Amino acid sequence: MKILSIAGARPNFMKIAPLHRAFQANPSIESKIIHTGQHYDRGMSDIFFQQLELPEPDYNLGVGGGSHTQQTAKIMLEFEKVVELEKPDLVVVVGDVNSTVACTLVSSKMGIRVAHVEAGLRSFDRAMPEEINRLLTDSISDYLFVSEMAGMINLAKEGVASEKTFFVGNVMIDSLVHFREKAKALDVLASIGVAAKDYVLVTMHRPSNVDNAAGLSDITAIIEDLVQHRKVVFPVHPRTEKNLAQFGLLDKLKSLENLVILPPQGYLEFLNLMDNACLVLTDSGGIQEETTYLQVPCLTFRNSTERPVTVELGTNQLLADLNPATVKAKVGEIFAGKAKAGVIPPFWDGKAALRIADILLEKYAS
Repeated sequence: MKILSIAGARPNFMKIAPLHRAFQANPSIESKIIHTGQHYDRGMSDIFFQQLELPEPDYNLGVGGGSHTQQTAKIMLEFEKVVELEKPDLVVVVGDVNSTVACTLVSSKMGIRVAHVEAGLRSFDRAMPEEINRLLTDSISDYLFVSEMAGMINLAKEGVASEKTFFVGNVMIDSLVHFREKAKALDVLASIGVAAKDYVLVTMHRPSNVDNAAGLSDITAIIEDLVQHRKVVFPVHPRTEKNLAQFGLLDKLKSLENLVILPPQGYLEFLNLMDNACLVLTDSGGIQEETTYLQVPCLTFRNSTERPVTVELGTNQLLADLNPATVKAKVGEIFAGKAKAGVIPPFWDGKAALRIADILLEKYAS
């Protein structure tokens, strides 16, 4: 059984790594990795392959940047050539980025079965490009592997046949479980001068938050308040850094005494930073899941989340806007020992990829 696994952006790499390990462990599977090049900055891509112990991709499509339409179209054109050459039995796509939907469309049109890992997640906000990618990918995939029960419910409501859906757990947590001890061994905290459980970790990258002056001004005000209480560690996404500079806020942040500004971190370094933080502020999707597993309080700046289990069972809380006063009050509660308690969701046990491999082999054999 020849499987092509698609990786395009950083969150994909953490999901592909345990799948590739599980596929390689079975002599009945030939596993190849396709890197679309959607994230083309070395700090956002190559280092993740190295740290996640992934081999060099069998193909790097090198599509680079561009608008959503341009990027999706370029991936489709290049991936079609790979499918014609490799003639796979199955294509595995993960997550919700442009690479996910592009390779799904190509595979479906060429008669290749598709497995979507992390299927069924819905934010119910179609202004998010990722939501469109999720809906389209799920609608034409053959096997839908779901990380939380909300995904199963969503797919059932959309009329997806139950025999196509499988509740297997979270492959990104597989990577976290596998690499947590390795991450703990790093001296990240000492190198930046912070102590465990005595700093706040901040990440911001969503266009709705960082592509406008109002959002960036609010983020700056939030950080200005935070540094009065704790040290703050802020790995800055390249687009966020560019916009902060453009709106004249980067120098203001750099002048704050208790703020540690870092470039984008490798997977292991960032896992170490999450594990040791007393609080995480973010607008990321995956970080909501990782902090839930690590039992670290998390405030997510989004109107909705496609990962509701992180709120229902986990340590995550949604804040609909970047209002500094609202954030100050919520952070004050957490610093006062009133952080939201959470539990680890079902099947987030480090074995999701093994379940997926077993199911795919069973389906292939039949």
